[in-house]
Amino acid sequence: MIQLLFLVVFAEAVVAVLLMVKIGPLRELVMNILDQVKMRKATVLTIAGTICAILFSNSFSIVKIHSKGAKVGTMTPMDQVLWRTQLLETSLMGFFLFLGFLIDRMHYHLRKFSALRSTVGASKQEVERLEKEKLQLRETGEKANEEIKLLQKEISNLTENLKKLKVESEENEKRVETAEAHVAALQKQSSDLLLEYDRLLEDNQNLQTQAKGYRS
Repeated sequence: MIQLLFLVVFAEAVVAVLLMVKIGPLRELVMNILDQVKMRKATVLTIAGTICAILFSNSFSIVKIHSKGAKVGTMTPMDQVLWRTQLLETSLMGFFLFLGFLIDRMHYHLRKFSALRSTVGASKQEVERLEKEKLQLRETGEKANEEIKLLQKEISNLTENLKKLKVESEENEKRVETAEAHVAALQKQSSDLLLEYDRLLEDNQNLQTQAKGYRS
């Protein structure tokens, strides 16, 4: 029994050391083995309950032997051997339960730490992705601002061209009006000249008639 307890306590100490110190893939291997063990929770609780019962029984026997020796004044060699054996077994069982509890808590916190590290890694990737999107949006915004400035410049140029065209149109309209007035004046002048020409033709004909009358 004592050799078995020594072996179990030594194995638990090795597992605790492997959980505390990362040595290659051994920690992950031990974590996976503990995951499998924890899946059989009923068996683990049964073993722990049995050890606790034996621990309390041995403790009661130790107290009983010690009380018997105190009453007699001394313990017999047989009682001394039995007392020391049960004390050693009880100590080993206590170490076994303590190391089992320590390994359970270390396994729990390491799993929790691993999950938190995965969450942090995912959060870090998400933050990097958001930073990239923010940078892309900033670049897109800068490009959009440049395009807006170009469009505003084009609009300004078109507005200026429109104003120039409007001024030129007004000037052309004035020229057209001036030309129409000039044409009208020329038409009136031409009409007056035609009338004067007709009058002169009529006067010429009258003079020719008179001249013929004088000759005859």
